[in-house]
Amino acid sequence: MVKAFRLNGVRMMVAVLALLPVLGAEAAKPKPARPKPPTATQVQHEKLKAVADDYWEFFLRENPEYATALGEYKYNDRLTDYSMGHVEDVRAQTAALFQRARSLDTSGLSDADRLDQLLLVRTLADRLESIRLRNYEMPIEQMSGVHLALPQIASYAPFDSAQHYRDYIARLNAIPAAIDQVIERSRAGLKDGLIQPRYLLEKTVAQSTTLADAAGESSPFAAPVASIPASIPAADREQLRADILAAVDGKVRPAYARLKTFLAEEYAPKGREQFGVWSLPDGDARYRYAIHTQTTTSLTSDQIHEIGLAQVADLENQITALAKSAGYADRRSFEQAVFADPKLKGTSRQQVLDRYSHFIGQMEPKLPQLFGLLPKSKLVVTNVPAYMEKESSTQYIAGTPDGSRPGQVWVVTYDYATRDMLDDEATAYHEGVPGHHMQISIAQELPGLHPFHRAVANDYNAYVEGWALYSERLGKEVGFYTDPASDLGRLRSELYRALRLVVDTGVHGKHWSRQQMVDYWNQHLPPASDAEMDRYIAWPGQALGYTLGQLKILELRQRAQTELGPKFDIRAFHDEILNAGALPLDVLESRIVAWIARTRGQLSPGP
Repeated sequence: MVKAFRLNGVRMMVAVLALLPVLGAEAAKPKPARPKPPTATQVQHEKLKAVADDYWEFFLRENPEYATALGEYKYNDRLTDYSMGHVEDVRAQTAALFQRARSLDTSGLSDADRLDQLLLVRTLADRLESIRLRNYEMPIEQMSGVHLALPQIASYAPFDSAQHYRDYIARLNAIPAAIDQVIERSRAGLKDGLIQPRYLLEKTVAQSTTLADAAGESSPFAAPVASIPASIPAADREQLRADILAAVDGKVRPAYARLKTFLAEEYAPKGREQFGVWSLPDGDARYRYAIHTQTTTSLTSDQIHEIGLAQVADLENQITALAKSAGYADRRSFEQAVFADPKLKGTSRQQVLDRYSHFIGQMEPKLPQLFGLLPKSKLVVTNVPAYMEKESSTQYIAGTPDGSRPGQVWVVTYDYATRDMLDDEATAYHEGVPGHHMQISIAQELPGLHPFHRAVANDYNAYVEGWALYSERLGKEVGFYTDPASDLGRLRSELYRALRLVVDTGVHGKHWSRQQMVDYWNQHLPPASDAEMDRYIAWPGQALGYTLGQLKILELRQRAQTELGPKFDIRAFHDEILNAGALPLDVLESRIVAWIARTRGQLSPGP
């Protein structure tokens, strides 16, 4: 026993002694340095990233339809929760994110980080103010109400797999609950005196009737059944088709019939008689909020009104000068001759679409003259959906960041035989390239840009629409609008936007009647469109961003040209405008001023 123990002990000693040289060698090696604790700046960077990530996830979760439009499909089977009980939860989460973003120390952070923090704080503060004003209690209007947003899902949701079809069916089945929630919100607004004008709400009755009456495959909600991919097994295709049509006829149409009845009998008759937002509770504060969010400036309603009057006068002088250069005595005789040309009237819906495709096609090869950054995403031209075309305008629908869905220019074509096509060229550049498609696609493709920037783009209307209006002029710079008539269309397009400054501030700031809006418009650019007048009434402040944004970009360009002289590069200037995504105008100005200073510093000193 002892021998065995000693033997085991010797063996153990031998084993330990055999390890000693190894242990000694390991001890002789330098010990790895302990990881340095993160610096205060690194800590703040990680906190900022966490807030941005949390806000992005919160945004996608609360706006699942918009998430789908952005190419984020994790909530593809859901609709927005419009219930009144959910409002406080959204407010509390927004407030918590706001406090986290505002408390960050940005002193040592990079420029990109400081920009992210600034945008988060401003966006969240604006969200909280909107909730405080109870803007959510007016979810129905004739331009972009919830009732119109729901059928649009079929135009941007993915339909490349059976699962995506099942996600869409789940959404169709959720529409009755969403409609009931919208009715609940509308009733709350009615109780609080928050409601659109009666005659605008009467239009929503007709819109809801159209959607309630369209049965089976004639419904816009059933559009996906026409193109179920052959890659899906035949039996599954048949089942998906049956399930969509069952949901449309059994769930969606009854929900819209219920909405139609509510609007016609309970809601629209109680719509307000006054047109301006001033007639709502806290009306002046509401308009100040609209101006702040839609223009990202500190301008007052009166200041914007005066800018509008000056711009109208300037553009009318430019039109007169163009008329005389074309050999006419004055603007009136010039325009009469142009509008008498039968070529200005459309012959078919397809002809109008073909015109837009032509203008976009001729601009695309010119883009390298103006930009270093170019979008990869494709662009297609199509009709505005029939269920909304009479109350809508030509518009851009963004594609997905991965390119799986191209950007789309939705063109109003239903009135092709009666409307003139004078400004089609300018509108093609505005909505397509180098306008909305270029700006939005580049923002989607920018490396290193936090995805929440895609969510805040709609918060900076003056940047987005200002860029698009500015883009109309770029066609002139690369040699288009050679025909005086087409150049008239460009100038009238700018005049159109300048008039908006006057009528928007007129109705919402100066208590104009709708007839005063029409009369002023007809003095300068007849005839006044009913849909346009109604748009300015329904969307306070939204129409202000176009000209104000364009003027700011033109001002910054002139400043850069003056300070940089012969070293000014239009491509570099445009890239700097576009390479940080959509921005508030004051932030854009700071960015361009810094770019000018950097560019000047890179120049060789003079003799």
